[in-house]
Amino acid sequence: MLKEKHQKEIDDIISRYPVRRSALLPLLYLAQREDGYVTEAAMKEIAQILKLTPPQVYETITFYTMLNLKPVGKFHIQVCKSLMCALVGSDQLIGWFHSKLGIKPGETTPDKLFTLSVVECLGACGTGPMMQINEDYYERLTEQKVDQILSDLKNTGACPLKSGPFMWPEPSGAKK
Repeated sequence: MLKEKHQKEIDDIISRYPVRRSALLPLLYLAQREDGYVTEAAMKEIAQILKLTPPQVYETITFYTMLNLKPVGKFHIQVCKSLMCALVGSDQLIGWFHSKLGIKPGETTPDKLFTLSVVECLGACGTGPMMQINEDYYERLTEQKVDQILSDLKNTGACPLKSGPFMWPEPSGAKK
């Protein structure tokens, strides 16, 4: 139960908003941080805390791609599929993940290390194709960069190729 474990944090979050319902997204993030996704029990509890109906909470979760309704792997790969990224190769990027990890969008590797999702615009339109893995952006992706990112994440849990978010417009003298 969220209230039992995080009552102080919940109270702090709610206190920041003059309209109680406005605390919905931060509380959903809290629930997701706890379990890696938002459980049905967490949705019901948050609805009760904020005096909302469970469908009101559910409709919010299903609107935002950064909230998960089922468990995801340790590394949640979110490939941008907006028009700008599609024009510069997001479909090819998804194909690389399929060939390298054996998963399609919506699937998780058997070892629970990687989950692949497609999302709409991540706000890096000048640096596609791009993706977000957990909270980190990776831009101007090539097959070689994807290989390095996957290898680094498997071996060390981090990759120096992360770029942002938001490196556009680029600072003068930036490497391409």
